[in-house]
Amino acid sequence: MVKFTEEISSMTKHFEIKVYGRVQGVGFRYAARNRARSLNLKGWIENFPDGSVHTAVQGDENACRSYIHWCRNGTGYSWIERLEIAEKEPVEFKAFVVRF
Repeated sequence: MVKFTEEISSMTKHFEIKVYGRVQGVGFRYAARNRARSLNLKGWIENFPDGSVHTAVQGDENACRSYIHWCRNGTGYSWIERLEIAEKEPVEFKAFVVRF
């Protein structure tokens, strides 16, 4: 059996972002997924019980920074209060997905 894995280069960056504000019930996760996929990024996004949205994104540094910039602005229906951003060690992701 052949196992396909993502090759993680030294140029790959991984960020975890917590987004606070009005970000649930406004299509934020699906818009973020579309933005991440358009930037060829991998990771995940998920609603949290405290009303925030948490996301992990990995890929080219410039693409990651573009995604983070998008998160600061959100959708036309969201309102962003603040972001908490942490750079992490790269891990293996297969795609960018919405978690439930």
